Amino acid sequence: MNGILNINKPEGPTSFNIVSRIKKLTGEKRVGHAGTLDPAASGVLPICLGHGTRVIEYLMNSTKDYRAEIEFGKTTDTYDATGSIISLKDSSSVDRNQIETALNDFRGEIQQVPPVYSALKRKGTPYYELARAGINVEIASRPVVVHNIIVRDWKPPVVAIDVTCGKGTYIRSIAHNLGQILGCGAHMKSLVRRKYGPFSIDDSVLLDELEQSYPESDWQRYIHPIDSVLLHLKAIVVNDDTRQDIQHGRTIENITNSTQILENQSQQVIPQETHCRAYGLDGRFLGILRYVSETGRWQPEKVFI
Repeated sequence: MNGILNINKPEGPTSFNIVSRIKKLTGEKRVGHAGTLDPAASGVLPICLGHGTRVIEYLMNSTKDYRAEIEFGKTTDTYDATGSIISLKDSSSVDRNQIETALNDFRGEIQQVPPVYSALKRKGTPYYELARAGINVEIASRPVVVHNIIVRDWKPPVVAIDVTCGKGTYIRSIAHNLGQILGCGAHMKSLVRRKYGPFSIDDSVLLDELEQSYPESDWQRYIHPIDSVLLHLKAIVVNDDTRQDIQHGRTIENITNSTQILENQSQQVIPQETHCRAYGLDGRFLGILRYVSETGRWQPEKVFI
């Protein structure tokens, strides 16, 4: 049972809760999620099964799209609606132009301090556990990338924004910092992840819907192939001799003599690219190859046979 489920997580359960339910449903022991969604958040949560868990690291680097509602005038300790209110201020002077101007500070590569109530860890202990224990924790800022952020709707005191960002970006922190810039405070009222890499909320499946399809043995139609998260890599088709080399983990010296480049794929896959997907002549996905510049050879990095 190998592949990825595009689950539409509801508000309430944790990402780990979803993983546990999938384990019970499928009987598959190797199950993991790519990118945690907070309990109060909903939307796309890729669940990887079997060998699919081996591509989580590639999926984690994918771009994500969010829609968030931010409420001005109220600040919470968790930066979202689940936390305790720590300040209330008048936000009646805030207008759309001020919001859009302030959002300019959040585009591109920025330094961001994650929320204290987060799943990040210090010496193995999640920050949220330390915060709940009353232990003061100073969290260093770190670089994140926000590709785009726009105002979708404005109904005072709540603004809806769409955010396209890279890994490690906390939308809660954007909400909190936006409130600080505008001087009235703010918190994230709601959050929906609408896209994660190749997976969209439009073609996601609700967990209840998946469970209902299981007795009829119809649920496997919801499983996406492993290589669906690797389509950003160039693809090659190898001959049978090279296929055996890949299956046994042997490096390949001259990949051009043993492959065909798939239609519409540039010859620049060799050796300018650092990684590529490899397929057998029968179309079966073999794995991921990594180019080692020191040796000039291609090394099988992940083999899926």
